[in-house]
Amino acid sequence: MAKKADLLAQAAELKLEVTEKNTIAEIEEALKNAGGEAKEEVKLAKAGKRSEKAIAEVQAKIEKEARKETGDTTPQEEGAEAVAKKGPKPITRPLIERRGKAYRKAAELVDKAKVYPLAEALELATKTNPSKFDASVEIHARLGVDPRQADQNIRATVSLPNGTGKTVRVAVFAPETEHAAAKKAGADIVGDEDFLKQLDKEVIDFDILVATPQFMPKLGKHARLLGPRGLMPNPKSGTVAVDVAKAVSEAKAGKVEYRVDKQAIVHLGIGKVSFGTAKLQENATTFFDSLKAQKPTSLKGAYIKSISIATSQGPSIKIENIA
Repeated sequence: MAKKADLLAQAAELKLEVTEKNTIAEIEEALKNAGGEAKEEVKLAKAGKRSEKAIAEVQAKIEKEARKETGDTTPQEEGAEAVAKKGPKPITRPLIERRGKAYRKAAELVDKAKVYPLAEALELATKTNPSKFDASVEIHARLGVDPRQADQNIRATVSLPNGTGKTVRVAVFAPETEHAAAKKAGADIVGDEDFLKQLDKEVIDFDILVATPQFMPKLGKHARLLGPRGLMPNPKSGTVAVDVAKAVSEAKAGKVEYRVDKQAIVHLGIGKVSFGTAKLQENATTFFDSLKAQKPTSLKGAYIKSISIATSQGPSIKIENIA
């Protein structure tokens, strides 16, 4: 309870007719009727929840929550700049509108709802090439396999009758007795110990590496260099061969390797736009025959789910399922 002297001081401020003869209860009643409240002394602790610092923090938190509810973003610190409210969320344009003019013009020729026959799709692909250069024509086949299963991890090679249109640089790592035959077959790089010294320096200036079985162990320490680039010789791809000259001839003639990726899709370039529809169709048919021959025996569902054809920078064209 407040002291009588303090109550009398409050009464004097309000000009109430009370004196020392009045009791504390009477003075409090007079203050209450006059609209005033009897102020009590608040005793603050030195530390803890009742300390001056703790009470100030609680009060600041209450004020912050109140400002948050009303949406008041005015800075409370002196000299701080107010943060303007962000505008409306930007509208994302459709992907086709973000493409170049040449692509959009080419895409108008393709009916996305239609599934084209192979010959018609290849002819359309050559017409919808938006590039100024001689672009590659690519096939993308989505399979129903699980690449994580060893027997469904599709990987094979195919010799395209008309080649791919690319200049392939072939390197041969074989005994000296095979060097002459490899060079005659068209190998660009031939060597043994000298070739390993180039790999030690991480010099790679070839697209395909052919090696003999007895020389494969020597390439073991370079697996981290060659493997991620797809250059490590492999029996499945025909790059580990006893007949080096034959392997080089096939690589130069258009023998390519294809394999399914993590999304169960096979990607393969079957030639250039300049090949024309007839040559491209011949290459595509050869690839499809090879792909169908790789169907796993353990697969129960559909093997080939969908196929599309496109140039390097052109729109995708759906084709009839060969399966």
